[in-house]
Amino acid sequence: MQLTHINEQNHPKMVDIGQKEATKRIARASGKITMNKEAYNVIISQSSKKGPVLQTAIIAAIMGAKKTSDIIPMCHPLMLNGIDVQIEQDDISCSFVLSSSVKTEGKTGVEMEALSSVSIGLLTIYDMVKAIDKTMIISDIKLELKSGGKSGDYIRG
Repeated sequence: MQLTHINEQNHPKMVDIGQKEATKRIARASGKITMNKEAYNVIISQSSKKGPVLQTAIIAAIMGAKKTSDIIPMCHPLMLNGIDVQIEQDDISCSFVLSSSVKTEGKTGVEMEALSSVSIGLLTIYDMVKAIDKTMIISDIKLELKSGGKSGDYIRG
C-alpha cells in the first residue's frame, strides 16, 4: 500500500483534497484518566486550587479539536460545525472517561480532531491535579466511530 503523505521523492507531503466531494463527516473518540482517591475527590468536590477541573478540561478539549491542524503536521485546517465533549466519572476506579464528538461538512474526516480533543482534555485534567497525584495514567485513547467519506463508516466493535 502506498502511503498518501509521501511523494515520489519519498518526502512528506500534505495530501491534495481539492478534487474530493464535500460530505458530512463525524468522528467520536474517547480516553480515560485514572488517579488516586485524593485527586479524584478534589475533582469531584470541585476544590482544586486551580479551578473547576472538569469544566476546564471540556473547554481545553474543544480548543484541542480546533487546533489540530496546528499540532499534527499533515492535517488540513477544517471548519468544524460542532464539538461535543462529555465526561463520565467512575467512583470505583477513580477515573474519568472523556469522549469527544466532532462534526464537519468537508473533503476530509475529523478523526484526528476527535482524537486530539480527547488527548488535550485528558492532559488538562492531569495538569490541574498533578500536584496531588503524579502517578495518574492516561489510557485507552481510541477512535470510537467515524462516518462520511470514501472509506465509509467505522464503528468500534
